[in-house]
Amino acid sequence: MADQRAEVTWTEDQIPVSDRFDDPYYSLQNGVEETRHVFLAGNDLPARFAPGFHIAELGFGTGLNMLTVWSAWEQVGQTTPLYFTSFEAFPMDRADMRRALAAFPELAPWADRFLEKWTGKQCVLDTLALTVIEGDARQTLQNWQGQADAWFLDGFSPAKNPELWGSDLMQLVADHTVQGGSAATYTAAGFVRRGLEEAGFQVTRTPGYGRKRHMTRAVKA
Repeated sequence: MADQRAEVTWTEDQIPVSDRFDDPYYSLQNGVEETRHVFLAGNDLPARFAPGFHIAELGFGTGLNMLTVWSAWEQVGQTTPLYFTSFEAFPMDRADMRRALAAFPELAPWADRFLEKWTGKQCVLDTLALTVIEGDARQTLQNWQGQADAWFLDGFSPAKNPELWGSDLMQLVADHTVQGGSAATYTAAGFVRRGLEEAGFQVTRTPGYGRKRHMTRAVKA
C-alpha cells in the first residue's frame, strides 16, 4: 500500500491545518504551552522521569509533543535515552514539519538535532530513541510489543477523527500501559472518558488549556 501523507494548509498566522480533518495541528494560542499543560503536567511529568521511561503517542503530527517532552527530559538532567513511540496514519513531510516547528524558537536546539537525524520513521540520539509507526493505529497498536509509562492521546478532534478515539482503541492503549501508568488528552468528550474507564483507567476531568474548559487525565489502576 502506498504511503499516505499529510496534506496541509497554512493559515495567515502560519498554523498548519490538516486538509483531511479540517483541524489545526496545535493550539492557535501557544502550542508548546498547551503540550506542557496537557501532556506533561497531565502525566505528572517531568516528576516521573526515570531512566528507561517510555512515552507512547497517538498522532505524531509536527513532532511538537515529542520535542517539548524531550527538551524537558534533558533540562532536568536525564542523560539516557527517552523512549518515545508514536502511531501516525498520515505522516507530515519534512519540509512542512520544519516550517511548523520554526514557530517555536525555544525548541530550535532540539528541533535542529531531531531533523538532522530524522529518517521519517526513527531518530536515535544519545538522549532520544524515537520510533514512529505508520498506519492505522487500530491495527498497528495491536502488533506493538511495547509498554508505555505514559500516553499522549493527541489525535485530531474526536468529532472529526473519531476512529482514533473509539473504545476498542482505548482498550489497546490500556493493554500497552504499565500498571500505574498514565494517559492524558486535551479532550473531555464523554465517550472518550467512558472508553478509558471501561479499559481500566481511573479517569479525572481537569482544567484544560486556554479556551478549552476541560481535559482528561487517566491512570491505569
